[in-house]
Amino acid sequence: MPQALTDDDPRRLGAYEIFGRLGEGGQGVVYLGRSGTGEPVAIKLLHARLSGDADARARFLREVSVAQRVARFCTASVLHADLAGNQPFIVSEYVPGPSLRLLVEREGPRRGAALDRLAISTATALAAIHRAGILHRDFKPANVLMGPEGPVVIDFGIARALDTPGATATGDTLGTPSYLAPEQLAGAAVTPAADVFAWGVTMVFAATGRPAFGSDSIPAVINRVLNEQPDLSSLEGPLRDLLAACLSKDPAVRPSAEDVVAHLMGGRTVIPAPAGPTAPAAPATSAASAGLTGPAGGTGPTAFAGSAGPLAVPPKARRAAGGGAPRRRGLLTAGTAAAVTVLAGGLIFALTTDVPWAGRPTAAEESVAPPTAGTTDPVAEQPPDVDSWPVPDPVDPTPRRPRRQTPAQATPPAQVTATPHHTPSRKPTRRPARDSVDPDAPGSTPTAEPSGGKPNPYTAAGSCGPGFQVIDSRPLGDARVWLLYNAKAGTNCVVTLTRYVEPQPMKMTALLRAKTGASESDSGTSQTTAGPVRVPARKTCVIWGGSFGSISWRSGWSHCR
Repeated sequence: MPQALTDDDPRRLGAYEIFGRLGEGGQGVVYLGRSGTGEPVAIKLLHARLSGDADARARFLREVSVAQRVARFCTASVLHADLAGNQPFIVSEYVPGPSLRLLVEREGPRRGAALDRLAISTATALAAIHRAGILHRDFKPANVLMGPEGPVVIDFGIARALDTPGATATGDTLGTPSYLAPEQLAGAAVTPAADVFAWGVTMVFAATGRPAFGSDSIPAVINRVLNEQPDLSSLEGPLRDLLAACLSKDPAVRPSAEDVVAHLMGGRTVIPAPAGPTAPAAPATSAASAGLTGPAGGTGPTAFAGSAGPLAVPPKARRAAGGGAPRRRGLLTAGTAAAVTVLAGGLIFALTTDVPWAGRPTAAEESVAPPTAGTTDPVAEQPPDVDSWPVPDPVDPTPRRPRRQTPAQATPPAQVTATPHHTPSRKPTRRPARDSVDPDAPGSTPTAEPSGGKPNPYTAAGSCGPGFQVIDSRPLGDARVWLLYNAKAGTNCVVTLTRYVEPQPMKMTALLRAKTGASESDSGTSQTTAGPVRVPARKTCVIWGGSFGSISWRSGWSHCR
């Protein structure tokens, strides 16, 4: 219920009449107002100290205008933004109802269908926010309102938009430690993957009544986020596996919000091919195997407004850096002590203003400013109680795309006829069998093809190191991703290798995650290699995969040793 206005409260902001207080926080006051047509609205009046110069005010208004691009479902629509003197304010749709935090505190964790509806509604909202080119940056239970028409995500309008100058820079990002991703705490670039991490922590809170990494002292929470795996044992199998992926320490391993929606809807996660004549053919043996790339094509609250098919942009493409970006390898390297020191010295209030119905935050939920980012294996290997995330359908090897030639790399002379690849002793088949992988010839493929350039000098076994043996591989067009195992060390290794030295550096990735939660990935541009990445995986299952250009493949839980 709104509170009475004080003598210091304004009675009008712009064209909006104010007749009640919804709450107050460190960065502003939220009022209940009324538009000229009589519709109730929520108005957040920010403190003057947040708008100290003209550039900041102009940037604020520009970013809020970007928030108006977000599709009007599962979110509280941003209606207007303006200045009252030197104080900016934001007008948004008023949603009557408690926050998710208060609802869980009052009624306990969500279960069954209620949890499913919450998960898919909030993931769809996050996908819509990302599709508009915005990072939420402060996704948490207090910013999910349980309205009469379902869950609604709020307070994304002040997030720095992705398409504004310096949008990916860090240092002024506000957030709540319990819900901040490791890369945010470590001062790395913030991407949509950070919002997916926060969504995962929020869903753990909704299902268990506590954040995934606790809510006690800020240093303790930060240490857990950076260095420890969350306890998800009380969650059900399918949701547990999905949340484990969302809470990966490595942002490159996390699914996109659209991947999450597709999984929750029961579809397969497929990376759509880009438009153009060089796009590889997308296998689709049935409607079920084709799957969805996101909420597009769904019904009810899960369908994107105005969307009638798969998204044109692969989900991972929006998380990747530019083509010339330096390679990022492995897990975060920033020390916990440094992150705790910087954060403890720079505490500020959250951008989100808590309102009475949002509940009172714990110590670790106070906001801070972080520093200035195929087929599965045989049934015998697949654990019967695991609903794999994601479970790709069988696919045929992707046809070779036309190789790009440059004047300096003309067609090889006619006398160069030898192929650098191992020739199978039996007739090649369209769908390579598992035993077609020859550990003694890790650079080979199941089908013999003519020479296409200088052979890649690297091999899978040579890249991973002594003791590693090839146990599986999958084609990626002109490249192949390899899975190896070192029985003595109990360690898996993944490396993506091109068949030939590419004329130009190509975007390539290699990823590996054990069911224990350990994960590592390598993403960047190279003419030959992504990886190797290694993860201890004795007596556990792994997810492995990689990408080459626009072609991507990732396994389900497999190779359980």
